[in-house]
Order: sequence, then C-alpha cells, then structure tokens
Amino acid sequence: QVQLAESGGGLVQAGGSLRLSCAASGRTFSFSRYALGWFRQAAGKEREFVAGMDWTGDNTFYQDAVKGRFAISRDTAKSTLYLDINNLRPDDTASYYCAAALKSMNWFRNQGRRRNDYDHWGQGTQVTVSS
Repeated sequence: QVQLAESGGGLVQAGGSLRLSCAASGRTFSFSRYALGWFRQAAGKEREFVAGMDWTGDNTFYQDAVKGRFAISRDTAKSTLYLDINNLRPDDTASYYCAAALKSMNWFRNQGRRRNDYDHWGQGTQVTVSS
C-alpha cells in the first residue's frame, strides 16, 4: 500500500508564497514506480489538476493557469513531493491533494491530468489566500 500525507497549507496574504509537502510511504512505494500529481478543490467546485511529475522526475506538467507560479519537485531521499506556490491569489484558495499513480503510458499520454489515472490520494491540506 501507499500512504500520502500533505502538509504546509495555511492562511497567507495575496502575493505570498507557500511550499506544500507530500510525504509518501508504504512498502511498495518508490518514485521510480509512481507518477505523482497535485490537485486542488475549491469549495463547491470539482477537483482539478494542478501539476504532475512522471516516475523519472524528468517530465513535469502544469495546468495552464498556474504555469510560472507553481513548481512541482521531489526529494527522493526524503520520499517527499513538493509544490511551491508563488504570488498567491485569492482564487488559489482550495484544499490541495497529492496523488500517486502506478506508472503507465495512460498517465503519460494524459500528462497526469485525469483523476482516474491515480491510484492513491492523500487527505489534503487547506490553502486560504486573503486579499
């Protein structure tokens, strides 16, 4: 099994920055076997893709609206995935979730954008941006 635990959310002012972390664990988990992604869900809205990274770590994908402000990265030694968010805006307010997908060409073809391509999810961390 794979467990994912997000942290790093909080209340920040518009224009500020945050680093979200996702600690991965489990007997079968390794970065080389899983693609990883970040999604977010605002109140009353569908969960949406934000960023993804494939199992090599060489390929990253972003929602168009966050390009240039969000950066996905990982630390293999710590089994931790990160999402750096800069220049936060009130419309970034949402619960942020990390997810893991056993590597597959489906994930790569969809660039990690489809929720159904993921096998494991964390519980989420709340980000609230005040104006």
